[in-house]
Amino acid sequence: MALPSPRDRCYLRRPVKIAVVIPALDEADRIQPTIQSALAPGVDVLVVDGGSRDRTLEAAREAGARVMGSRPGRAQQLQAGVEATHAEAVVLLHADTLLPEGWEEAVRGALADPLVVGGAFSFEFAAGPRRLGLATRALLRFVAWGVRVRLLVLGLPYGDQALFARRQILDAVGGVPQVAMMEDLDLVVALRTRGELRLLPEAVATSPRRYLEGGVLRTMLRNWVALAAWRLGVRRDSVARWYAR
Repeated sequence: MALPSPRDRCYLRRPVKIAVVIPALDEADRIQPTIQSALAPGVDVLVVDGGSRDRTLEAAREAGARVMGSRPGRAQQLQAGVEATHAEAVVLLHADTLLPEGWEEAVRGALADPLVVGGAFSFEFAAGPRRLGLATRALLRFVAWGVRVRLLVLGLPYGDQALFARRQILDAVGGVPQVAMMEDLDLVVALRTRGELRLLPEAVATSPRRYLEGGVLRTMLRNWVALAAWRLGVRRDSVARWYAR
């Protein structure tokens, strides 16, 4: 990757303008804490709604975010949000994931290195319901350990780790890949062709709800199978249909 021009380097000497894009669908009960974790000086927080039938839009506005509508589908919603922002860096944040305190300075610090094109945060689960049994808590800890192994062995952060990228690079690779699922992994691979992805030590807190609703072991195994299918090049729409069953 060519080094940034002198004009590009000048914005690295001032605070980088950041946009946080949050795709949402029927997330009224949890969208406000996510928005509040993202609010910071010089940060544009945008919720892209895919047709919610609850109070997601109203709740997002009340929390201080801009809102817009889009066709449903996370990849489509993310790209619509990216196109509606004018920031120099974009954070792609799941609606059930909380950014850590000081996250914006961590992103700006990473992007101060001109060789870094983007990155992601470390991963941990947010506190689940108090009624969780010891076995379930142990399984969730095992899942979190598996994330660390995946990052060490494959270097593949997922979307629930709040991927971020320079807008210029994101545009250069064609934006968020428009696929039925696992657009996050496609994006990571595309960004790597342009420079370094920086994995930050600061951790986001992601809700364990998907694992609790689908069963921790079952969801973990389904994710592993989907990852293997992705690496083998199985048609994405076929994987999405299987995953949705």
